[in-house]
Amino acid sequence: MGRSAIQVLSPREDALSASAVIEQCRAQGGWSGTVAVRHRDGHTLTMTLRVSRLWGQGSATRWLVSGADIGALSSGATDGSVRESLLSHAPIGIVVRDLQLRCTWVNDAMESHDGIPHDRRFGRRLKDSLPGFEAEALEVVMRQVLESGTTMVHEYRAWPPADRHREHVFSASFFCLQDVDGKPLGVCSLSVDVTGNRRARERLAILSEASTRIGSTLDVMQTGQELAEIAVPLLADHAIVDLVESVPFGVEPSARIGTTSGRLPVLRRAGLASVDLGVLELPWAREEVLHAHPSSPFAAALRTGRSHLEPVLDTRAGPWVDHDPVRAQKVRDSGVHSLMVVPIRARRCVLGLALFGRSEEQKPFQEDDLLLAEELVTRAALCLDNALQYARERTAALTLQRDLLPHRVQGGAAIEVASRYVPADMDYGVGGDWFDVIELSGARVALVVGDVVGHGINAAAAMGRLRTAVRTLADMDLPPHELLAHLDDTVRRLSEEDDAGPDQVPAVVGATCLYAVYDPVTRRCTMARAGHPPPVITDPQGQVFFPDLPAGAPLGLGLGLVPFESVELELPEGSLLAFYTDGLVESRDDDIDVGLHRLGAVLAQPGSSLEDLCSRVIETLPTQAPVDDVTLLLARTRALEPAHVASWDLPSEPAAACTARQVAARQLREWGLEHLVTTVELIVSELVTNAIRYGEGPNRLRLIQHQVLTCEVFDGSTSRPRPRHPRILDENGRGLFLVAQLSRRWGSRSAADGKVVWAEQDLPARPLPDARRPGDDCFVSTERKAPPTSPPALGGKCKK
Repeated sequence: MGRSAIQVLSPREDALSASAVIEQCRAQGGWSGTVAVRHRDGHTLTMTLRVSRLWGQGSATRWLVSGADIGALSSGATDGSVRESLLSHAPIGIVVRDLQLRCTWVNDAMESHDGIPHDRRFGRRLKDSLPGFEAEALEVVMRQVLESGTTMVHEYRAWPPADRHREHVFSASFFCLQDVDGKPLGVCSLSVDVTGNRRARERLAILSEASTRIGSTLDVMQTGQELAEIAVPLLADHAIVDLVESVPFGVEPSARIGTTSGRLPVLRRAGLASVDLGVLELPWAREEVLHAHPSSPFAAALRTGRSHLEPVLDTRAGPWVDHDPVRAQKVRDSGVHSLMVVPIRARRCVLGLALFGRSEEQKPFQEDDLLLAEELVTRAALCLDNALQYARERTAALTLQRDLLPHRVQGGAAIEVASRYVPADMDYGVGGDWFDVIELSGARVALVVGDVVGHGINAAAAMGRLRTAVRTLADMDLPPHELLAHLDDTVRRLSEEDDAGPDQVPAVVGATCLYAVYDPVTRRCTMARAGHPPPVITDPQGQVFFPDLPAGAPLGLGLGLVPFESVELELPEGSLLAFYTDGLVESRDDDIDVGLHRLGAVLAQPGSSLEDLCSRVIETLPTQAPVDDVTLLLARTRALEPAHVASWDLPSEPAAACTARQVAARQLREWGLEHLVTTVELIVSELVTNAIRYGEGPNRLRLIQHQVLTCEVFDGSTSRPRPRHPRILDENGRGLFLVAQLSRRWGSRSAADGKVVWAEQDLPARPLPDARRPGDDCFVSTERKAPPTSPPALGGKCKK
């Protein structure tokens, strides 16, 4: 400090050479080269030196000498890679100020930052050269640096001469200059343009906030409003979000980008935000349905899917202004002078438009603003597309549920029913549980409850296949144990068909089922189960018991060595049967016995309605979401009045057909069904004749009056009747064809000692005596005359 530079040169470096270098510096404004200098410990260092001129106040000249040890540099550096002066070419502005903060030294780069020339800067403070709030704030920082001797960094804004219309952000580092004794001599500042970094940080901050605020729900209208609110005032003064009219209804637009022709889609307002609350009251802002004019930039964005930027919005002339003067006037009234139109795109579809405008902010939109707007809209488009996908999947799931589960369960004259279904997958509302009530012939009814392994869409699809199979097997009137055996074969076949590869999840991997048939005439219930929980039966007095029903193996396991078994119970009228799935009684915290006891306690309430009982049972479930689907089916038994059933034993001879016609006609007249006599006589004659001709005794005829009139003929043969296709000249083979034409429906089923062939007839629309229900104060009854103990005398030849 304070010594001549020649003193640090090596002894072999003579003063004459040093003087020549000094003269060259004065003549050419600088010098660079290699010199040998002395280290303080005596050895020599070979260094590259760069001498540059600094301009000071009053044309004073100073020199900045920078040096580097060649031994510490790379070979590339020694070849001359460091060639330009820090002060003349580096994009760093350097200013040296004295203790009064007056400028004493400055480089050329600083003028390109703030536009202040040298002559206006030397000897002046910053607030004199650049008045304003930023200058005062920077001087406060410089004083703190002089007082503390520490380095401080501060950002400020300026308008460089090369870009007067754009505000730039600079980062200045201030450090204190000290002498050898540590006494402050002044303050030096190094300024760097960080506009790009600042904009990047602001952009990331906006996008980060958008990621948490946009798409908080799966409501497309709410998402549109969130997009508008995040853009104001961070990006624009006004924001409008319009969606294609079908999108709010969960329907994806059919037109693809680039294929839209003819009539443009109708837009519906989904989001609106503004810094001026008065703008929200304008008529154009309250419209719900909008039509884009074909010549407007909005229509172009809808057709092409490309954004449109108008830094300076001109609403005085143009094709769309001329064709839509009302909307143009409304835009002028809002004061918007700069506009961006960004299409909301998802999977090559335009879901809507996002409009951003500036009125309060005088600075127009730039390309960087459009990029940021497109980023925001892209995030919103992803949320909208997710909402559409969810709406489509949920609609499909709910449609599947409505198609697979019974819309309305009816027990006919046999039972009164009520049900509840609580899926574990609450988002889609479907699962693997199913229940059904199937009306059978002879006023009987079948009750079925099943549970497919798993829940969700796959389990629901498997459940639908099994429910269809059960209904098909139920129409065959098979006993419960035989039906479960056939259903087990069906499940195993479906599992084998679905086992197509290791990556494919089988639709059916196992299921349980409980199947029961109740006959209101005999009040007997036959049931069997395949790995399903047993039913709960409550008698009319409220006593609860669990029938001893063999468990059976779950369906689809291939355990053919364990046959299914049926159990027959005689139930008093008014008995309550509860069919359920394991999700109702099993939980992670309690044993199944606890769940069964809880269920039985609720059901032991005689006199309560089935709907109330269902609600009470569901209310006993844990408050948290169920881990498995929950299904409950309650059935209260009824019994048909003896007056509604009539039966006769028939001899195994041809004349029995005539007797059957006579007793059937007499019974129909007693029931007031005279208009059915002719038809029923023909049906009875055909069925009894076939039983005598092709079957075995004993034979019996039974008529049942409930919702329909059922005619049943029993015989001892196990072979099922099959309709024939007689030729033109054949005299036989048309009996079952006539029965099918005259009946509502007909069929056959197995019986304990043979089979039953039956046919049904619709009853008139007038109210008929219904089955007696427990708890009814009054009911309609018809006194039945005892049937003749022997067939009436046949006078003459009986013609068919």
